[in-house]
Amino acid sequence: MTTEESRTGRRGRGRKARITARTAEQPEINPSPPGQIGGTFRPLSDTDVQTVYRTALRILSEIGMGDVPVALRDAAVSKGAAVNDLGRLVFSQDFVETIIDNAAKSFVFHGRDPVHDFELGGDRVYFGTGGAAVQTLDMDTGLYRPSTLRDLYDFTRLIDTLTNVSWFTRCCVATDVEDIFDLDINTAYALLAGTTKPVGTSFTLGSHVEPVVDMFDRALGGPGRFRDRPFCKAHISPVISPLRYGEDAVDVTRACIEHNVPINVIVAAQSGATAPATLAGMLAQTTAETLAALILVNVFAPGYPVIFSNWPLVIDLRTGAFCGGGGEISLLNAASAQIGNWLGLPTGVASSMADAKAVDAQMGVEKAMSALAAGLAGANMVYESSGMMASLLGASFEAFVADDEMLSHVLRAVRGIEVSEETLGFDAIRSVVTGEGHFLGSAHTMAAMQRDYFYPALANRSDPRTWAEEGAQAFHAIVRERAQSVLATHFPNYLSEAADREIRNRFDIRLPPAAMVPPSH
Repeated sequence: MTTEESRTGRRGRGRKARITARTAEQPEINPSPPGQIGGTFRPLSDTDVQTVYRTALRILSEIGMGDVPVALRDAAVSKGAAVNDLGRLVFSQDFVETIIDNAAKSFVFHGRDPVHDFELGGDRVYFGTGGAAVQTLDMDTGLYRPSTLRDLYDFTRLIDTLTNVSWFTRCCVATDVEDIFDLDINTAYALLAGTTKPVGTSFTLGSHVEPVVDMFDRALGGPGRFRDRPFCKAHISPVISPLRYGEDAVDVTRACIEHNVPINVIVAAQSGATAPATLAGMLAQTTAETLAALILVNVFAPGYPVIFSNWPLVIDLRTGAFCGGGGEISLLNAASAQIGNWLGLPTGVASSMADAKAVDAQMGVEKAMSALAAGLAGANMVYESSGMMASLLGASFEAFVADDEMLSHVLRAVRGIEVSEETLGFDAIRSVVTGEGHFLGSAHTMAAMQRDYFYPALANRSDPRTWAEEGAQAFHAIVRERAQSVLATHFPNYLSEAADREIRNRFDIRLPPAAMVPPSH
């Protein structure tokens, strides 16, 4: 063997050894778990934030809120609000800022299993779900069909396996349950059966809160258990844009306070329709409206756990259609997070409400853009971040799986770059320059490999030849297979037989027990 061949052989063997070392099974270390600290993306300057806020205060003091239920009007007036000549409830700057000062700045959002608990407040970022899709993207036909209670249960047990979905708010409406009381009950039951993560739901009427909480108590083992560990929050939209309260939503809010259900107050105005078309004007109005929702809760229960959720939505001004994806809605929700964090309140915004109908490139662009903006802005809870399609009209099993991996990349970006003596690597650089001449396989590289990098399980990073040899599988097919595999095998048993029997004896539960076990049972 010539000297050159010897050198080439040694290089080949060395490269092979390094690849083997790098690809050998390593302890699983998630470099970017939920709860990363955001806030580096600030679409508004400090002056802009203060200007929007001052305009929101002016809106509340000079224009005020209409359609105010009597109980709310009386409670607010007793604390210093006023009714103007037009019969609208108005709030002074001092009134609003007293509400903000006394509002909850942080609280723990519980799971039924404490391992899923997390604290809301500050700039920590968690992604979860939302929505009320009336259609589900069928994995067999690739077409949309009406969402069912079985779909909701299947979505719940699917997200039970997804690392980056920190909580699950019902993502679809069971259109096969027509009665509104039975719908609220069965929705809550599906959440109980499918996951022990924190969950969220909505209540059509205030009178529905007590029986749902009773169901939760039974699942936890007895009366009052939910009050001690409130693992379900209520999604309430108490403000109807522009600048009116909704009576039913106010009733639901008061019932939730009575039963210690954490509240997510959601304002979802639409640009150019129920709010100004200008982005700044929309932020000013919707900030005022979300403050009005915060006031609603706090005049009855100061310091009550509330998520300040301003979700400015965009419509295509050419057609009037809602646009869930795009640069404008990404900016607006990031700015909403920035304003809420500036106020010191637990924040919620929306992202990833793709207009795409299929699990395709359009979906990926729309979801990743908006999720990254919301995460970098430091929103505590990013809703709609998984599974939502067709401008919130549809939900997709495949999209949930794809989005979970996308969110790992987003959380890695939110984590940012740590600068320290170790990460700067001066000694590693000197060792390589005076030694082998490369960093491959070095101790410094191996330490960084797991600590600093996320490795996707679904996205394909192989070369074209290898990809072709392995079947040239498209990403959509990969995520569909993963979703089908989970749904065929993951049937969690989160309700005891006694609790399930007790719940079914009291309520008309439409989800048959046979749908909650593998087909072979």
